[in-house]
Amino acid sequence: MAVKIKLQRMGKIRTPHYRVIVADARTRRSGKAIENIGIYEPKQEPSLIKIDSERAQYWLGVGAQPTEPVLALLKITGDWQKFKGLPGAEGTLKVAEEKPSKLDLFNAALAEANNGPTIEAITEKKKKAKEEAEAKAAAEAEAAKKAEEEAAAAEAESAEASEENADSSAE
Repeated sequence: MAVKIKLQRMGKIRTPHYRVIVADARTRRSGKAIENIGIYEPKQEPSLIKIDSERAQYWLGVGAQPTEPVLALLKITGDWQKFKGLPGAEGTLKVAEEKPSKLDLFNAALAEANNGPTIEAITEKKKKAKEEAEAKAAAEAEAAKKAEEEAAAAEAESAEASEENADSSAE
């Protein structure tokens, strides 16, 4: 039986994903596979290519013929060079940079905005209203303190005046 290593298309329209499969050469593109040995997602940047190297080497060793697109993928991963005994068996596969987690990004932005994460979330309107209320309370406290001082000063003056009146009437 002639065996081929080929791509089986998956995914929606305009977003293709492929399985790298081993199948009988006479089966159609989406026909039954003998074994699934990898995946290929060309729309990602860089393209995602995951091929089980051990299984690919086995199938190439027993005579499975790769199609042209699969041959290109095997050259990128280095499996074809390893099978043929050519230099460059490490391949030219590009690996995407690992993205930082969204939680880390959120915490970094929060730290930058407020110099550290806060326990409660406060909107700007509530924060302004709270600051205005505090300023108003401080002004009222200051006015009350000033009024007390004036009242105490007035009382002291009236006490002095009454003492002077008492002294002058006693004379």
